Amino acid sequence: MNRVQAYLILILVPLSCLLGSSTQAQDQAEPDTMPDNVLTEKQWALGLLIHTNGWGLKFRYGTSRTALRLWMWEAEYSTYKSTKEIRVLNPYYPDSKSYIYGKMNSVSFLRLGTGQQYILNRKPYWGGVQLSILWMGGVSVGFAKPMYLYIIYPVNLNEYEIREERYDPSNHFADDIYGRGPMLSGLFELSFHPGIYAKGGLEFEFGNKNKRPKALEVGTCIDVTPFGIPIMAFNPEQNLFVTLYLSFTFGKRYN
Repeated sequence: MNRVQAYLILILVPLSCLLGSSTQAQDQAEPDTMPDNVLTEKQWALGLLIHTNGWGLKFRYGTSRTALRLWMWEAEYSTYKSTKEIRVLNPYYPDSKSYIYGKMNSVSFLRLGTGQQYILNRKPYWGGVQLSILWMGGVSVGFAKPMYLYIIYPVNLNEYEIREERYDPSNHFADDIYGRGPMLSGLFELSFHPGIYAKGGLEFEFGNKNKRPKALEVGTCIDVTPFGIPIMAFNPEQNLFVTLYLSFTFGKRYN
């Protein structure tokens, strides 16, 4: 697990606790005017997710087809990091910055899709957990932003010059790299890699308010693009991206 995923876990756990306590307070102050036996027509949800190669955000909108089946639409943004990424420092310069050696592009995905959710069991009237199975699919676009680094150029024996350059594995070596470049460098040099994605998972909805659902979802997501994305130098371009994810969502049901 990398540093970003660890930070997100530290965010998600307190957030779920906070939302839980907030919902409990609302339950005491505001009765749920939507009984459990009322079939709602629409719902929406916002979510945060962490997965085996990064993190993401998502939005979902659903409409009820039957009492146990919903038709869903979703938009999702997700980062992706290669399993071969290792952060290093140049040991010859004590004030150097850390960077990922060999990383050519920073990759993320935007997914737009649709699918269905089937409720396997409803929550008891006092609350509890509702279990659902879902699958989604649609189009995805991979964004590859080139990596920029600070490169060292010696001027004389005791002086050197630092230049910001796009990483080129054929010209830039570990001894020449001072550190990572600015985060926004390369933003206007994005390359686009259209493809498709498919997702399947289990959703555990908890809480005791029918109109304010909260849920944890676990599953797997697969992205495929015919146009390979170069991530790490001296490695084949990647066409298949498989991740396992955990997400926390909260939203609203209404008619």
